[in-house]
Amino acid sequence: MKKYLVAIDPGTTESGVCILNTEDYRPLAFAKIKNDDVPYWILCNNPDRTSFTDVEAVIERMQGNSFSVGSDVFLTCEWIGRFDVELHDLGITSRSYILRREEYKYICGKEYSHNDKGVRGALVDRFAYGEKNYGKGTIKNPGWFHGFGNDMWAAYGVGVSFIDKAKE
Repeated sequence: MKKYLVAIDPGTTESGVCILNTEDYRPLAFAKIKNDDVPYWILCNNPDRTSFTDVEAVIERMQGNSFSVGSDVFLTCEWIGRFDVELHDLGITSRSYILRREEYKYICGKEYSHNDKGVRGALVDRFAYGEKNYGKGTIKNPGWFHGFGNDMWAAYGVGVSFIDKAKE
């Protein structure tokens, strides 16, 4: 496993993106941004600075189910493919995918609900146990999740579950 991981939770128009240190799981940069801006954001926040030699990426992949789906699902699938191409164009040659059910397995286990709130709760319990405000801390005393919101939790969960899976 490389030193840094770019994790993407794709959406129809905006996506959660998080860059993690794979050794200690620390979130180095994170945002919820417009899909068109994702490659530029990654380029500007590249922890490797000059190249992407020590950077790999993981994107949450959609999975089939027996339910009918709307156009939003297909649009998100298109963005997943586009992100893969754009990551390659940036020079990130190591790219992978992870399914949401795998995220739940590695992050939530059996103790939490298998939804976004359950993922957030499991992440807080794991990395910021006992801290107030979901481990965000304050401006003067920032916590592990300082600045997190919305889809940033999901992107971080994508990264954490991928690292856990790789370490198995």
